[in-house]
Amino acid sequence: MTTAPWRDPALPAADRVDDLLSRMTLEEKTAQLYGVWVGAATDGDGVAPHQHDMTAESAGSADEYDELITLGLGQLTRSFGTAPVDPALGAQALARAQRRIAAAGRFGIPAVAHEECLAGFTAWQATAYPVPLAWGATFDPPLVEEMARHIGRDLRSAGVHQGLAPVLDVVRDPRWGRVEETIGEDPYLTGTIGAAYVRGLESAGVIATLKHFAGYASSAGARNLAPVRAGIREFADVTLPPFEMALREGGARSVMAAYNETDGVPASADPALLTELLRERWGFTGTVVADYFGIGFLETLHRVAGSPAEAAHAALAAGIDVELPTLKCYGKPLVEAVRAGEVPQELVDRAARRVLLQKCELGLLDEDWTPEPATAHLDLDSPANRALARRVAEESVVLLDNPDGVLPLPPDARIAVVGPRAADALAMLGCYSFPSHVLTHHPEVPMGIEIPTVLEALRAELPDAKVTFAEGCGVSDPDPAGFEEAVARASEADVCLAVLGDRAGLFGRGTSGEGCDVTDLQLPGVQGDLLDALVATGVPVVLVLLTGRPYALGRWHGRLAAVVQAFFPGEEGGPAVAGVLAGRVDPSGRLPVSVPRVPGGQPWTYLQPPLGLAGEVSNLDPTPLYAFGHGRSYTSFAWEDCTGGDGPAEIGTDGSYDVSLTVRNTGDRAGAEVVQLYLHDPVASVTRPDVRLIGYRRVQLAPGEASRVTFHFHADLSSFTDRSGRRVVEPGRLELRLAASSADVRHTTRLELTGPVRELGPDRRLRCETEASAPE
Repeated sequence: MTTAPWRDPALPAADRVDDLLSRMTLEEKTAQLYGVWVGAATDGDGVAPHQHDMTAESAGSADEYDELITLGLGQLTRSFGTAPVDPALGAQALARAQRRIAAAGRFGIPAVAHEECLAGFTAWQATAYPVPLAWGATFDPPLVEEMARHIGRDLRSAGVHQGLAPVLDVVRDPRWGRVEETIGEDPYLTGTIGAAYVRGLESAGVIATLKHFAGYASSAGARNLAPVRAGIREFADVTLPPFEMALREGGARSVMAAYNETDGVPASADPALLTELLRERWGFTGTVVADYFGIGFLETLHRVAGSPAEAAHAALAAGIDVELPTLKCYGKPLVEAVRAGEVPQELVDRAARRVLLQKCELGLLDEDWTPEPATAHLDLDSPANRALARRVAEESVVLLDNPDGVLPLPPDARIAVVGPRAADALAMLGCYSFPSHVLTHHPEVPMGIEIPTVLEALRAELPDAKVTFAEGCGVSDPDPAGFEEAVARASEADVCLAVLGDRAGLFGRGTSGEGCDVTDLQLPGVQGDLLDALVATGVPVVLVLLTGRPYALGRWHGRLAAVVQAFFPGEEGGPAVAGVLAGRVDPSGRLPVSVPRVPGGQPWTYLQPPLGLAGEVSNLDPTPLYAFGHGRSYTSFAWEDCTGGDGPAEIGTDGSYDVSLTVRNTGDRAGAEVVQLYLHDPVASVTRPDVRLIGYRRVQLAPGEASRVTFHFHADLSSFTDRSGRRVVEPGRLELRLAASSADVRHTTRLELTGPVRELGPDRRLRCETEASAPE
């Protein structure tokens, strides 16, 4: 029996795919360019924008599907994340679907199966990890990489090839509903944590998909899908660097085009973004996939196409290879347009080649390919997963304030736990966790995983304490009827824990999440009034926030005994928060987003040039209550022997300089310090942020232990986009600031960059390498 060249694993992948393409019809090639979403809801409560009307004409019936797969199929959409299914049965059903697809087509090529994995595998009974904003709060890339590796292994064990994560959008306005899905408001933090997640997912053999490329988080008024009006320098210096880092350092093999338009050009129809920058300049060779219905939106929402065929042409020409989640534009409308000479077939061939190269990489073109899971039993919430989820949650909890040392709580205290987030398991989860994303449509189905609440975890953590509870109010309900009982419970206690925050949801069905944008940053509903009533009792009040975004807390500054912030910390978030409150866990999280003082005056992040800061030209002071990078501990740290004197050290515009210090734990308990390095550029040819993060190192120390931390600064890290659109390093003075937050500078080293202006290419240094060692 002679094996066709495209089946021969000994041949280069490019040769195999070229041979396969030469044998395929136009219809078979286009079939590789779309997914099919079996079982997608067509009512008004979908999990993607406009799902109800965009799926109405898709191939949803069995007869349509049977006919469709005779041509082959590019992707299968969300076999696990559409409805609750037992993982083992789901894996077997996916394997049967793959066998059926392979048997139906001439070439026996299976589909790429993709799933969401933003906070873990979005499947029933799978571990619900903390949301990405919590990853950012850890300032711990190796831990995030380990978590992603676990997620990737679970995906692969179930037959899934591609994960739609991470989100690398940089927060520009915290009123945006999807802040919980981001890593934070800083591009360096987002890039380093995001690249770590990509490395972990890809190391398990799963294709990581970077989203949303690009500009999505800069929407006007923080409205989901609203136009983006960012300038070229904001785009180049804030929006793009995390994607570049995740591609170069993480090795991501897929990118998802964003929904938004920037200055009138939708990302899904922008060849300058998806081809010239991504492929020709950055050298990306993987696949570009559409965000769900994004190609159809070129016709229906953006109105830059007059028909599905025109939308397909625009997207293909821009560089989108795969239409997701289901067939609308890349099927019959595209084939007819190619046959009519309206769309060059070369565009179809280009995209099909990229898709098939990736399938070849995955082994889907090999004769010995098999879709059956390696084991009949799938445990997607293993003890190892839960232990890792606990560790991420513990490292992400941020102690914002503890002025009088009320925390940790005494083991035998009388504690009143009050608030709508204290006894609700869903308070731990973001909108892309399976229980919040899917199970809300299946109230008859159990949660599938154990999620201890803060109330339950606190009682387990402090068994000798007397703990009472009153809800007080709902998350967003305007009814204050429960205030009286809440105040009574607080008045009887030694300390009151006010557990407040968000309810994750989609498209207005929550207070945080996709399509859940807000007008200002006051606590949802009447939770702020409840907090006022609790503070008025005179009993010390500890505010515990379980949220998907920062909220303005200036109204209570100086009136609270302590403030603890957790960003949807996942299934082990309750024990993690309780561990911090009780003192078993030393808080070590740091803010990935600033916490504002007042609800209005947005948008604002710490990346501001001088006129974006407080000044006499405006009566509005945007200075945050708690700065980016802020976080307290129960122990204390001394920063000693910092390098760098008063005079500026000279280095060339292509030079480097080491900055070092010794961090010593001077307290009586173990803890972690996060040393941050910021850059201040006093004079430049364009306005620059007053400070911006360029390096950080998390250091875990026992009592009395010390570590020497060194940052290897390179002049490339001072680069920015100049007036002509070039990325340059300019000569002149710089300050390197060692700091505990963007506002808490501990030591400054002055540098003088000498030599000519230096233009940088895509091979520039993106990372400030760090090391920690025992002090001499």
